Amino acid sequence: MHAVAVRRKGSSPEVVEKPRPEPGPQEALIRTLRVGIDGTDHEVIEGSHGGSPAGEDHLVLGHEAVGVVEDPNGTGFEAGDVVVPTVRRTPASGTNEYFERGQPDMAPDGEYVERGIVGAHGFMSEYFTSPADCLVPVPRELADLGFLAEPISISEKAFEHAFASRSAFDWEPDSALVLGNGSLGLLTLAMLVGSEQFDRCYCLGRRDRPDPTIDIIEQLGATYVDSRETAVAEFPSVHEPVDFVYEATGYAKHAFDTIDALAPNGVGALLGVPTDWEFEVDGGRLHREFVLHNKALVGCVNSNTGHFGAAVDRLDALPDAFLDDLVTGVYGLDELDAAFATDDSTIKTAVEFDAI
Repeated sequence: MHAVAVRRKGSSPEVVEKPRPEPGPQEALIRTLRVGIDGTDHEVIEGSHGGSPAGEDHLVLGHEAVGVVEDPNGTGFEAGDVVVPTVRRTPASGTNEYFERGQPDMAPDGEYVERGIVGAHGFMSEYFTSPADCLVPVPRELADLGFLAEPISISEKAFEHAFASRSAFDWEPDSALVLGNGSLGLLTLAMLVGSEQFDRCYCLGRRDRPDPTIDIIEQLGATYVDSRETAVAEFPSVHEPVDFVYEATGYAKHAFDTIDALAPNGVGALLGVPTDWEFEVDGGRLHREFVLHNKALVGCVNSNTGHFGAAVDRLDALPDAFLDDLVTGVYGLDELDAAFATDDSTIKTAVEFDAI
């Protein structure tokens, strides 16, 4: 079967031939429909994140997938069911307490593999297998966009953890700032705007007009903030302190600047994964901000099946016009250059293997 893989650091994705997988006990065989591409894929390709399975000279890419059950193999699914797979799997050393509790997303680094990212081949192939408990059903009418369930699930978890951190008191947030106008930032912004919890939403980026992401931000009714004009730490003096900050840039300084951007009792969710970078901060001042204003930061990565289920419901509720603008291209295996393009006209792309 055909698959899309990367062989070494900095090499371009290429089509390779792989044997069609055979499902093991409690596994289903899935025929792949579409696989989304995001910033993590580009980090894997560049070699700054992730890695191939042990003993392999390549990694099959793709962690945002949607497919159709080809062979249920006694799992309880039926042939033709549309499903999305979760990403984390047990490491070669075997299961651990996080997986046994059904919370693989809370396992620390090194105690898991992630398909298409680190230690396990991904879903960007004509077929893949998956344990039944790592598959989440998707309504057939959402099959074309099911690959968006994975990124949405990441934000569902971030929201859950942010609200949990404020659960000791009556927290009623009404303003939010999303750092990053990539596809994840835009999806999260649409979720915040559509939640009716937040009256005022902002999204920070570094792009000049005209730009399709700025158009999306403003069509959603949010305010675009150019970080070259207004730094995150200066945001409250230009706009307002916000109750919730969602960081999706991987820019290390934003973690500390978020503290300044927050209103009293506010919480920031950090999702970007920065490279090593040393710089000076006024630790005493930031410490006081935390303590005297009851602020919080939560780190958040990956998601579990519950978050995927919530993501499927959320996907169904997002405006069609927004989704049409967000997905800027769906490409075949002979168009990988376009699928993995990073120009300013590209927001969210996917590789298509088959139709529903």
